[in-house]
Amino acid sequence: MATTWSSVGHRLWVLATRWRVAVDRALEPHGLTHATYTVAVALFAMNNAGRSPLQRELAEAIGLEPLYVSKLVRAAERDGFLVRRPDPGDGRAHRLTLTPIGRVRLRAAVGVVTALQNQTLAPIGGRNDERAEQLVDLLDRLLDPSG
Repeated sequence: MATTWSSVGHRLWVLATRWRVAVDRALEPHGLTHATYTVAVALFAMNNAGRSPLQRELAEAIGLEPLYVSKLVRAAERDGFLVRRPDPGDGRAHRLTLTPIGRVRLRAAVGVVTALQNQTLAPIGGRNDERAEQLVDLLDRLLDPSG
């Protein structure tokens, strides 16, 4: 794929785009997209830790803009994945909780994404290989705004 005009940024964009498309296709039978899956997985972890986060807190946890997360949350609520309840301290804010149906559908989706991760990372030994862990560490450093 290397060309004289290709840059690191271009390669990252192509890889991210290919990953998103692959996840979207794999999750379509489960009624999820890559974006809604990301919201659901993060919400699942937060709910399991005893938290019903505000939409803003969920957005911060997954590194997406609050307005975008709000749209995703509304779609997930419409699809029965989660419920939004007014925050007792601020009537404009909403606390989020996965529904039982959302949890069941998410469990199946996690298996699909895990298999896809292993397939994608097979050239470096799969998602549990030391090289995959090093890649995640490198990506975390690149994503850290404090650099």
